[in-house]
Amino acid sequence: MNAAPTVAVVVPVYNAAKTLRRCLTSVHAQTHRPVEVIVVDDGSADDSRAIAVESGCRLVVLPVNGGVSAARNAGVAASTAEVVFFVDSDVALAPDAIAAALAELAAHPDCGCVYGVYDPEPLIDDGPVERYRVLHLHAALTRAVGPVDSAIFALAAVPRRVLDELGGFDESLRSAEDDEYSERLLTRYGIRLSDAVRGWHDEADRLLPLLDEQYRRAQLIPFSLRNRYRPRGLVLNPTAGVAAAGLTALTLPAGFLHPGLAALPLLCLAGFVAADRPLFALLRRRGGWRLLGLGVGAHLLVNLALIAGALVGSARAVVDPSFGPSRRSTRPAVRPVETKGW
Repeated sequence: MNAAPTVAVVVPVYNAAKTLRRCLTSVHAQTHRPVEVIVVDDGSADDSRAIAVESGCRLVVLPVNGGVSAARNAGVAASTAEVVFFVDSDVALAPDAIAAALAELAAHPDCGCVYGVYDPEPLIDDGPVERYRVLHLHAALTRAVGPVDSAIFALAAVPRRVLDELGGFDESLRSAEDDEYSERLLTRYGIRLSDAVRGWHDEADRLLPLLDEQYRRAQLIPFSLRNRYRPRGLVLNPTAGVAAAGLTALTLPAGFLHPGLAALPLLCLAGFVAADRPLFALLRRRGGWRLLGLGVGAHLLVNLALIAGALVGSARAVVDPSFGPSRRSTRPAVRPVETKGW
């Protein structure tokens, strides 16, 4: 990499009209201006394509909805710059995010990916559930800053030479693609998480959609455990907390069986809170007792959804040989259709 590498920003999009304009405005406002801004529309049915064209971006349209891995691969295939900066359509970058990522790559030549931290404030504040979730991710990412063994590609810079060498994202995966690609990265390169690379994230603002998302993603946990439990793996939910959440649910009926057992679920709940004290302290500081109470309840349900998803995923892995990461080539499988106007 030279002193001032060229940068292509790749934005995968699926029905993101709510946030896409803010995302692209932040991309165009970077102190290190990208030479290419490529929006890959993955079968949207809203105004996402029109917003991309109005913003002056290069639009790539996939003929069918292929998932985020296929969209990112198509964006890489359509770009030529020396560094690809991936940003999800529900993220708005801080003005110096790209510059900070390039500085990290220059300072660590052995690094194959640099990614960033979500701000504690949501991109669009839609209520307490979203505030809890954004603070949850902010806390987990912030405490892991430095060299890590897990990458997240929602706001991440990867040199093209690394992408050329390792191939594209696994298009059979619509979630947990980060973990699969992290495994390949670690065979030859380091990964760094930097709090100098910042962005505002728009998260789920209702509880049921959040739980459904966590349940679906957790089904791939059996395939990502090795990456998550590496010495420097990114831990969003501490194992002790997940276990305590499960025990809280299991012991809840105990009080109905015998009055002397009524304290068991409370003790398990106390262990659950103790396992993730930094998160709950942050919730209390940022939103008072009301947000703390909601956050404890929402976080407990999120952990239970993860347990349920992991159990279902484990069963699927046993009975369905096609379930999980693909053993096929990870090169892009879909030829994009490029659209230059609306």
